[in-house]
Amino acid sequence: MEDTMLDMRTLMRGVAAAAGALIIAFAASAATDILDDWDSVKPPPRPEIKPVTLEASTTALLILDMQKGNCGVRPRCMATIPNVKRLYDAARAAGVMLWYSLNSTADLIDPGFMPREGEWVRQGGPDKFLGSNLEEKLKAKGIKTVVVCGTSFQGVGVGTGSASAQRGYKVIVPIDCLSSEDPYMEQYAAWHMFKGGPAVVTSNSTLTRSAMVTFGK
Repeated sequence: MEDTMLDMRTLMRGVAAAAGALIIAFAASAATDILDDWDSVKPPPRPEIKPVTLEASTTALLILDMQKGNCGVRPRCMATIPNVKRLYDAARAAGVMLWYSLNSTADLIDPGFMPREGEWVRQGGPDKFLGSNLEEKLKAKGIKTVVVCGTSFQGVGVGTGSASAQRGYKVIVPIDCLSSEDPYMEQYAAWHMFKGGPAVVTSNSTLTRSAMVTFGK
C-alpha cells in the first residue's frame, strides 16, 4: 500500500513538472517584444499645448546647435528659423538671458538671431550642461525657467530639456522651434517631454508654440 502511495506521489510530481514545462514553453512561444508588435502600435493622442507667460528676469532662451552643417541640410529645421527668430526678438526686447551652443558664430544658420559676446560655447552632445558653463550662467542670473529651441528635437531637445528638469528648472518646449531629421523623431521626442518620459521631466515641462509664448516683466 505504501509503495502504491509513493508511486502515485512520484507520478503526480512528474505530471506537475511536465505541465509546468508545457506552460513555460507556451508562454515563451506566445511572448512578444516591441519588434513583433511594431506594425500594430498606434501613436498616442496628440500632446496638449498651452500658452505660457514667462517672467523675463528668471527665464533663459536656449538656442542649441542651429548650425549650417546640420540645420542647413534638414528642411524641417529650416522651417523653424522664423519661429526661433520670433522668440529671439521677443526675448531680446524683454531682456531675457540667451545662451547658444555652436561651433562658431560663423556656423549659425541665420544671422537674424546672432549671439552676443559671452552668450555661446562650443559644446557637442545632447546634454548641454555637460562640459559647458550653462549651469553656472543660469545660477548666476537666478534663472528658474528655460525655453529650449534647436536641432535635433530627440537630441538637444530631449537631452537638455530633461537635464534642465532634473536640475529643478521649468522647461518650455516650443514644438515649432525644435526639429529632427524626420517627423517620427519629432513625434516621439514631443511625446517623451509631454508624457512618455520620467515624471521629473514631464511634470516640469510644458509644450507650446512660439506664438503662444509671452515674456512678461
